[in-house]
Amino acid sequence: MENNNLETQVREVIERDIRPFIEADGGMIELLNIEPDGTVYVELAGACAGCPGAAMTLKGGVERILKAKINEVKEVKLAY
Repeated sequence: MENNNLETQVREVIERDIRPFIEADGGMIELLNIEPDGTVYVELAGACAGCPGAAMTLKGGVERILKAKINEVKEVKLAY
């Protein structure tokens, strides 16, 4: 699978399935990079920046959803 096709899929899932929930809590999410090994890097901002629950949101929400919908996604990490 080409990386730009993977990027398109990740962006679509973020827009459709993830962003509405994060924005509902005053946060923001931005896709920054996708490594060839399937690691996705995102930035959480707004109310999510520095929030103690950001790690749980990242692993229990963002990563879980992306991995469930896109087989090529292996991990999601915060970019600093």
